[in-house]
Amino acid sequence: MSEPSRPTETPLISELDQLPDRDREETAEWQASLDAVVRNAGPERAVYLLRRVHEFAASTGTSLPGLLNSDYINTVPAAAQPEFDGDLELETRITALNRWNAAAMVTRGSRLGLGGHISTYASAAWLYEVGFHHFFRGKDGDGSGDQLFVQGHASPGIYARVFLEGRLSESQLAAFRRETGGRGLPSYPHPRRLPWLWEFPTVSMGLGPLGAVYQARFNRYLHARGIKDTSGSRVWAFLGDGEMDEPESTAALTLASREGLDNLTFVVNCNLQRLDGPVRSNSKIVQELEARFRGAGWNVVKTLWGEAWDPLLARDTTGDLVRRLAEVPDAQMQTLAARDAAYIREHFFTGDALSALSASLNDARVIELFENSRGGHEPLKVYSAYRAAVEHRGAPTVVLAQTVKGHTLGPAFESRNANHQMKKLTMEQFRAMRDLLELPIPDSALAGDEVPFWHPGEDSPEVRYLRERRAALGGPAPVRRVVAKPLPEPPAKPFEDLEKGSGRQEMATTMALVRLVKDLMRDRGSGARWVPIVPDEARTFGMESMFPTAGIYSPQGQTYDPVDADQLLHYKESTTGQLLIEGITEAGSVAEFAAAATSYATHGEPMIPFYIFYAMFGFQRTGDQFWALGDQMGRGFVVGGTAGRTTMTGEGLQHGDGHSHLLAATNPAAVSYDPAFAYEIAVIVRDGLRRMYGERPEDVFYYLTVYNEPKHQPAMPSVPGIEEGIVRGIYRFRPAEAPAAGPRLQLLASGTAIHWALHAQELLASDWDVHADVWSVTSWTELRRDAMRADDARMRGEERTPFVTRALAGAPGPVLAVSDWMRQVPDQIGQWVEQDYYSLGTDGFGLSDTREDVRRYFRVDAESIVVTALDRLARAGRIPPDTVAQARAHYGLDR
Repeated sequence: MSEPSRPTETPLISELDQLPDRDREETAEWQASLDAVVRNAGPERAVYLLRRVHEFAASTGTSLPGLLNSDYINTVPAAAQPEFDGDLELETRITALNRWNAAAMVTRGSRLGLGGHISTYASAAWLYEVGFHHFFRGKDGDGSGDQLFVQGHASPGIYARVFLEGRLSESQLAAFRRETGGRGLPSYPHPRRLPWLWEFPTVSMGLGPLGAVYQARFNRYLHARGIKDTSGSRVWAFLGDGEMDEPESTAALTLASREGLDNLTFVVNCNLQRLDGPVRSNSKIVQELEARFRGAGWNVVKTLWGEAWDPLLARDTTGDLVRRLAEVPDAQMQTLAARDAAYIREHFFTGDALSALSASLNDARVIELFENSRGGHEPLKVYSAYRAAVEHRGAPTVVLAQTVKGHTLGPAFESRNANHQMKKLTMEQFRAMRDLLELPIPDSALAGDEVPFWHPGEDSPEVRYLRERRAALGGPAPVRRVVAKPLPEPPAKPFEDLEKGSGRQEMATTMALVRLVKDLMRDRGSGARWVPIVPDEARTFGMESMFPTAGIYSPQGQTYDPVDADQLLHYKESTTGQLLIEGITEAGSVAEFAAAATSYATHGEPMIPFYIFYAMFGFQRTGDQFWALGDQMGRGFVVGGTAGRTTMTGEGLQHGDGHSHLLAATNPAAVSYDPAFAYEIAVIVRDGLRRMYGERPEDVFYYLTVYNEPKHQPAMPSVPGIEEGIVRGIYRFRPAEAPAAGPRLQLLASGTAIHWALHAQELLASDWDVHADVWSVTSWTELRRDAMRADDARMRGEERTPFVTRALAGAPGPVLAVSDWMRQVPDQIGQWVEQDYYSLGTDGFGLSDTREDVRRYFRVDAESIVVTALDRLARAGRIPPDTVAQARAHYGLDR
């Protein structure tokens, strides 16, 4: 039997082979030198030398690709740590008090079945406290300060700190998660529930980091356009390592580095645990995150190990300790933090070199290495990392801080897989925690069943120090402030132009809205406040005329010659551009919209964001962000362009939107409209500007759906009360031209469906001698909300009739509602219509074809409306039943 053939060795292929080597002998000498180091000192020494050479080359300005990973040790070595600017003893006592009160708050709530989270803040306490004492700027200076995206599960620790400051009372802490009484505290950072404290909702994991990137970018946008000097503002986002699994968490990393957002710092609390267990069981999340952030162009600062590790690393002349730290997987690190010294010696300090290192340590020191001496638990290490972050220029920074989840809560909590679900401590555990933290709480205070909150007193050194530090940094944080700054009323002419109609010209409602915004942007009073936001397809919505006039924001300006420079509507980027064209990212666009929509509070500068997108890819794709926007009390205009399930000819299932109004109706902050005509848009936008930017602004945002179907736009009828009807949701557009006698009915329609209803009105009259009134329903949702408020008033003993009931009162015949949306959209108002009520809609998946054929498919075209109307009249006994069959045959609907 012949021996198996050996595989031939594949020669090393490099992209450098494409370049001529001008000195092959020199190249060979370098390679030979490296080979000699490997033979004589080992590969580890070779790697060390190459790393050193690489670092030296980078320091001289030599352009080299960056390394994706560094050693699993602190970025800032002990010898380079900056001098600590503070009183470490007082800060330690303050942090201990916050740990205690946070644990007491959650334990009290959990005994009532309210839940809460203890372990997250326990691991991250110093990450926050160092920031509050030394880095986070308040709003007492320029009014903006820093923006803090606090990790949702860490909220008890922030409440505990605000309690020490005197901004929360003990009774409020006791009402954690008990909001119905009006004095309780929300579970997480919810601006709408606690509007003087929280700025950013973050507990929907993944949205915080995405929002932080776009907040930092919008800060630069405001500065570049001369709206507000935000050069002193920094955005801090606190995240969990498990949270980085969410795709939104890393969706905008390259945007941050591409635009050089060195006003942005991510702090990732790497306690190596998700909610149920290890983050990366068999690998290392810190190294994975480092590679991801470095690859995206971020500055990475790691603070992994505490002071107790410094002498060991200084004695690690062989590199065995650094290699061991890098090779032990995260799940094993978690186990080491929960085990005794014997286990640690056996499973970590393996081999002669490491055994020798550990021999000089007693058992207590061995345990301390893994249980307590983590970089994120030591203020000097955290301070060094933060200082490196804020001093870095040209790129955003991520601080990867290693901690132990449940730190200081005792062995029952620390590093346990179940600690996320562990909501309370026993009184015995509180006593142990008190002793560990050296708090002056007497046993008598712990004798009862209720764990006490502890405040050292208004004149205590701790409280005085805390307030002094915050005063030096510009006041309290976090804090949300709204300074009344109404915008001047825009000129009437742009609205009046739409109210006059389009004359003989046909115009889609999308174009009507874009034209209105373009005209409003020219206004000297508030025009600069408009922030148009588009996820790439601006030309689809007819916005290319804004390119050369308003410009597209780019921090680098335009560094190239645009291919269409010789055209009137050429592509123009500018450092002061007004348009934000985000690329194909609806998530990024909504994050940008949120930053602009809340600028009135974050920066004291009201802006008018105008976000237009393919309707299908709005609430369906980014509904969670819109919910957070409502929580954050954002204001602005959200526009679903190319709306409806039948208007997108040829696009089909994935683009035909027939349900966004139903999704938007679930958001209490979304004021939704489906206008049919240009003049309705004018009335709605003017009302939105009044409500959101007038003397008494409301915390809502407007959602309009507009269509890409060119139609004749009539002038606004001279009907008494028409503007009220448009704003509140319904008005009679075209009454029936008929005597009082004979079959009658009411046709209700919204958006583009108004044209099918008007055609149906004509067919009913000409073919069947049936006469209908046609009503334009601008908002099914607002009619429903008004009716629900009326119901609520009746429950309180107040008599009030819903607007839709009053509008249709006495209108003869059945009511038939039709739209380009699912039937559930018009069905929202059915229970408040006193007449027989029926709806038509576009339920099901969309499909590709002509508009006419797709509308016939969904039975919403004019002929289908006629047949359905006749059927409702026949059921009411107003016409012979066989009329319906005749109509079906007449219009070909029986095939």
